[in-house]
Amino acid sequence: MKGGNELLISREKYLAAGVHVSGRYRTKFMKEFIFRIRNDGLSILDIRKIDERLRIAAKFLAQFSPNEILVVGRRDTCKNPLEKFSEVTGIKTITGRYLPGTLTNPSHEEVYMEPKVILICDPWIDRVALQDALKVNIPIIALCDANTTPSNIDLIIPCNNKSRKSLALIFWLLAREFLKLKGAIKKDEDFKYEVKDFM
Repeated sequence: MKGGNELLISREKYLAAGVHVSGRYRTKFMKEFIFRIRNDGLSILDIRKIDERLRIAAKFLAQFSPNEILVVGRRDTCKNPLEKFSEVTGIKTITGRYLPGTLTNPSHEEVYMEPKVILICDPWIDRVALQDALKVNIPIIALCDANTTPSNIDLIIPCNNKSRKSLALIFWLLAREFLKLKGAIKKDEDFKYEVKDFM
């Protein structure tokens, strides 16, 4: 990799945001995404695989209109990145508590929705949304840390899914790539937002 030119952004920007730093606990299911284990036990995720999965996710999401996509993130660190992502792309997001039945119970008129795909920020924290998505049989994309057991996930995006800095970069990249693939912008330079706008 020469200077990280084949990546969506430079390797240095990925490293600065800490998207590759995971916890001490890891599951065998995430082994293929782990680049190495540091001396202090922290798992270091493979930046090339993170980048590759972000590209795949953006291409997949671009097949849908914004109102057919739902992104869910209960953790506090998801709030700002998701709100900005929604503002920039028009994609519906739910931050904070996800109400059970949002996807399955039409009698909850104030919250009921029928997306065609869902992206969840953490399969464990957002497990109620994950279970709802399984019941209605829609594709599930998930941000997964090294400690994730990714059962029932259709597309794993390996990353640090807890840090606000990491989440800001992830959703900044997804927003930029989504808009490019949709034809709303032609090149990276046309995307007038900075990562800090998503923090």
